[in-house]
Amino acid sequence: MGEPVKPVAVWKRVTAAILDFLTAFFGFGWVIAKFTGGTTEKGFNLQGGPAIVLFIVIAVYFFIGRRYAGGTLWDRIFRIGRPQPN
Repeated sequence: MGEPVKPVAVWKRVTAAILDFLTAFFGFGWVIAKFTGGTTEKGFNLQGGPAIVLFIVIAVYFFIGRRYAGGTLWDRIFRIGRPQPN
């Protein structure tokens, strides 16, 4: 068994979650828009199927990051450990 995870400040968890969502939304959103023709001069605009795909990809990002990868990008940057089951 690994060593116990130390408690992390709530502000770190909240900030990491917000930054993860924004990073995933703009990063994956731009990539999906690029492939589906949804880019604009000011960024991207996704509607219908591509927008649904974006939110599915974001949900999968959080699920895989938290469940299998030991944390999402911002969890790792803030060094937020994941509690291990006993």
